[in-house]
Amino acid sequence: MPTTLLTEPPLNPVHEIFHVERILKPEKSTPCRRHKIIAVLPAYNAERTLAATLADFPPGCVDDILLVDDGSTDNTVAIARAMGLTVIVHDQNRGYGGNQKTCYRYCLDHGADVVVMIHPDYQYDARVIPHAVGMIELGICDVILGNRIRSRAEALQCGMPWWKYISNRGLTIFENLMLGQNLGEFHSGFRVYRRKVLETIPFERNSDDFVFDTQFLVQAVHFGFRLGDIPVPVRYFDEASQINFRRSLKYGIQTVATVTRYWLHRLGLWHSRLFEARQV
Repeated sequence: MPTTLLTEPPLNPVHEIFHVERILKPEKSTPCRRHKIIAVLPAYNAERTLAATLADFPPGCVDDILLVDDGSTDNTVAIARAMGLTVIVHDQNRGYGGNQKTCYRYCLDHGADVVVMIHPDYQYDARVIPHAVGMIELGICDVILGNRIRSRAEALQCGMPWWKYISNRGLTIFENLMLGQNLGEFHSGFRVYRRKVLETIPFERNSDDFVFDTQFLVQAVHFGFRLGDIPVPVRYFDEASQINFRRSLKYGIQTVATVTRYWLHRLGLWHSRLFEARQV
């Protein structure tokens, strides 16, 4: 794999010389698009990686970039505003799921046809955004996930902890089997959604914690949306956000519980409001 995909971000990016208009208003002409695309960045203490994340966005790939800051204690908000991003600030930390709820409400309120969610920690390669969006625009999929695990060797060489690799593989196999899917992984921080998905899924009822992502995908399966994925090179380093082993264990248990809840609802043994369509 080219070494350029694995480089770490500058730890002190010169954010003053980077402005989001390079992405939203490219100097060169780009193909006309019929859909409004909004990228959302759920952020918490991302001052050291935000500029590097945005620098990988291909010019013209999105129409708006929203950063929702979840009570950061660093300069994430100031840097994001200096770059020209649209910024929403949570005065108190609402959790990873709570952050995404704000992201998706904004997208629905501002006419997004396609929504790109990417962590601003420079772990995921933003250069693949046009390709992932294209799968949505072509009508091939309703949900696209970035698959970090193209191969075991590559994932581990990129720095994924061995215990995280094993748990990711185990949970993904379980979820594919129980949900009738064939995804490379279910636990990516790079996702693209068609608007109809956000209009249908009752994401406001989901957890404010990390299991929000699992609940969202299980709901997407329940409502019959088509899920797919594309390989996305990733980088693991100290500044990239990661949950520790204890929280990962909790997340794994909650993931199994969510899939179990889905089957109990499907079999009519326990009704769950997670699987009632959202009222727009």
